[in-house]
Amino acid sequence: MLRALLRVAPPTVTSLYTTTTRSVSSAAMAQRPIANPALFICDLQEKFRPAIYEFPKVVATAQKLLKASQLLNIPVFATTQNRARLGETCQELKLDQPDGIKTVCHHDKTLFSMITPEVKQSLDSLNASGPLSCIIVGIESHICVTQTTLDLLKSGHKVYVIADGVSSCNKEEVPIALARLRHEGAVVTTSESFIYEYVHDAGTPEFKEIIKVIKETSQSTKDAMQTLCKM
Repeated sequence: MLRALLRVAPPTVTSLYTTTTRSVSSAAMAQRPIANPALFICDLQEKFRPAIYEFPKVVATAQKLLKASQLLNIPVFATTQNRARLGETCQELKLDQPDGIKTVCHHDKTLFSMITPEVKQSLDSLNASGPLSCIIVGIESHICVTQTTLDLLKSGHKVYVIADGVSSCNKEEVPIALARLRHEGAVVTTSESFIYEYVHDAGTPEFKEIIKVIKETSQSTKDAMQTLCKM
């Protein structure tokens, strides 16, 4: 079915990195099985690039989800770990750049968890009707991603940890962390699976644009799956 959909997809969209998100009808939102989504980008900083296993593939998955977040009107939260020493968020993510993606919160921290007082305040500003559905990508899987997930679960939120979007310095840490988080109640899934689950219906107005994202990232998705999801 997916291959057939991709064959009929229109040409690549001209620009998915825009500061204005497309509106999604309230009726379509109400029918979605995943409510109150929020995308968390955890500590994807340039100085980690040489140290983290398959770092470029983690960044590619984050880019894919950021593109989808713009089309689906999903708010984005990002953090850096000790920015003064470890640098800014990777430029290719285009977070809070003039031609890029506006975050709700892009906060520096010393806590390992992303859920700092400042981020908590920003989460409250969403005025969500219920618990959030939190999608997490970033590093390191066994430290900051794990502690962020545990904090969100303790607060009653649902958490989707994206297996093709997390990593660590030592690749052996990743499957252990994912197994623990699954045991704690998080949903361990993939970027493509989450996007399709959230969209839910091929009849929604944004589906054609989402198919473009799936098509243009098909090779990077395959590359990430073959490395990050085979450990």
